[in-house]
Amino acid sequence: MSEAFDLVVLGSGPAASRVATRCARADWSVAVVDPNPVGGTCALHGCNPKKVLVRAAELVDRARMMAGKGTQLGDARIDWPDLIRFKRQFTEPVTESKRESFTELGIQIFQARPRFQDRTTLALDGQTVTAKQILIATGAAPVELPFDGGELAITSDDFMQLGDLPERVVFVGGGYISFEFAHVAARAGAEVTVIEAQEPLAPFDRDLVRHLIDRSREIGIDIKLQTEVKSIKRGDDGTFVVAMSNEEGTQQVVTDLVVNAAGRVPNVNGLDLEQGNVRFDKRGIEVNEYFQSVSNPAVYAAGDVVASDLPELTPVANYQGRAVARNLLEGNVERNSNPVIPSAVFTVPALASVGMTESAARKANLSYELNAGDWAKFNSMKKVGETHARYKVLVDQESDKILGAHLLGPESPEVINVFALAMQHRIPASTLKRTPFVFPTFTSDISSML
Repeated sequence: MSEAFDLVVLGSGPAASRVATRCARADWSVAVVDPNPVGGTCALHGCNPKKVLVRAAELVDRARMMAGKGTQLGDARIDWPDLIRFKRQFTEPVTESKRESFTELGIQIFQARPRFQDRTTLALDGQTVTAKQILIATGAAPVELPFDGGELAITSDDFMQLGDLPERVVFVGGGYISFEFAHVAARAGAEVTVIEAQEPLAPFDRDLVRHLIDRSREIGIDIKLQTEVKSIKRGDDGTFVVAMSNEEGTQQVVTDLVVNAAGRVPNVNGLDLEQGNVRFDKRGIEVNEYFQSVSNPAVYAAGDVVASDLPELTPVANYQGRAVARNLLEGNVERNSNPVIPSAVFTVPALASVGMTESAARKANLSYELNAGDWAKFNSMKKVGETHARYKVLVDQESDKILGAHLLGPESPEVINVFALAMQHRIPASTLKRTPFVFPTFTSDISSML
């Protein structure tokens, strides 16, 4: 027998939870379907627990950078097993808490793999459910490595669960995940290699990325650029041999662990979207301006699974989730406004960005003023011993609006939020420059960046 619901939500991350909760509070009958423990990647394996590891790396780095500057903390170290135990204090309560909140709202939970049978019917491991509306918020999954032995690499989810950190770690790929975990592992004493076939951290400003690479190499991370991994083989002693090639020829590196950090793709595999007449491509599910499927009006999508120009980030999922909830309850009243979305790479120091890069502004033939400089020369950076810090701000010459801001330095993900606020609400750069901030802080440096 098939159970019927007003709404069936596929996934249980931030977008899924927001929509399910709003609709349940409006007295809709709601089911949440997830083959994994409820909670989603961000809360269980992603941004939230990752920040616990990053904070530890920041403390160790700051202690080392300040050695001989009034402190003697240079022998600070990360106790990996203890750090992972501490991290679990944040992740272990998530699933139970989420299940309790869903149950209190009358939301039915199915831990099963969903497959579309038709436009409004889903098969769930032996049973079926039907729905007036379906939300697909299944997030993203690690890309499969396209070479021999790719299956030997663990995922970033697995890395977050390691009880002990091996002495040698290779990260395949040069994106967010790779750089963030490489910085953590290096500060924990591991010998770290990052292998990237193309441009590392592609969405970010190239000049600032180069400075971050320099800082990464200074702390011992071996970054191999324009290098393609050819294979991974397991040795008789349990180690791994990673074969790679670049313009200098073929090379090998022996390691104790290989991590697949080559990126993530929309998690639609196994959903049988064709059976539900849900159109999608390699970028994700195709939606209209209301986040409604362009081919099946009963289906909406939100989060990393959506084919969108917005980055695959939790704030985007939250934004889209709020819009979908309102459109379901009120009838397609909120269009996609493409809000200003800041982003950050939580390395040490961190890299943060919002808006257009300099190269994008040039391609668009915009007339802009470029304010760029060495943030490390500011007293705020000297006080914490940071040697690699930069800023770059683009201001439209006609409107005085900020086109983009790019920061490398401690707490840059916090400072970038001020630029994002100014851009979202079209605050002129001259107004932001005159704004009094608490002094001395990293944020108070903004007036000198404009």
